[in-house]
This record gives sequence, C-alpha cells and structure tokens, in this order.
Amino acid sequence: MPDTARVEQVIREFLRGASKPDATGREVSLYSDGIGLDSMDTAELSAVLEEELGTDPFSEGEMPQTLGEIYDFYLAAGAANVADIN
Repeated sequence: MPDTARVEQVIREFLRGASKPDATGREVSLYSDGIGLDSMDTAELSAVLEEELGTDPFSEGEMPQTLGEIYDFYLAAGAANVADIN
C-alpha cells in the first residue's frame, strides 16, 4: 500500500488540477468549510485515488470528512496487508 507521502502527492495533484486550495493538513475538511469539494469533485477524487493507488475510501463505503481520514484509510490498509503476510 502507498505511504502517506504518496497519498499526499496524489491529493495535491488532484487539488491543483481541480483549482482547489493546496491543503494537506490532517484536520482540513474536504468539503465547504475546508477545501470545498462538491459531489462531482468528490467523485473525481475517488476515481483518481482508485486509479493511482489501487483503492480508495469512497469505494470501500467510507465517507471521509477530512484529509486525515483519507490518510488513515491507507495506513490501516497497509497495516492489514502486513498482518495478512504474518
């Protein structure tokens, strides 16, 4: 699974392409009071994460509210993969 730096890079590239604020703090809201994603932006972010990282929290039934929740999704997925190996 990707590390936090790779996840952050993918998100930054998406934000730049979507003309959204370049924010990466864990507590930054994805929606109106933070980055300002609407439903279309959220669908596009989901597609980009899936394409670049192989999975995404939105497709897994989660609705992250902050950037930190996206980072945590990938950290937990990585930990699960390590546990599966052991």
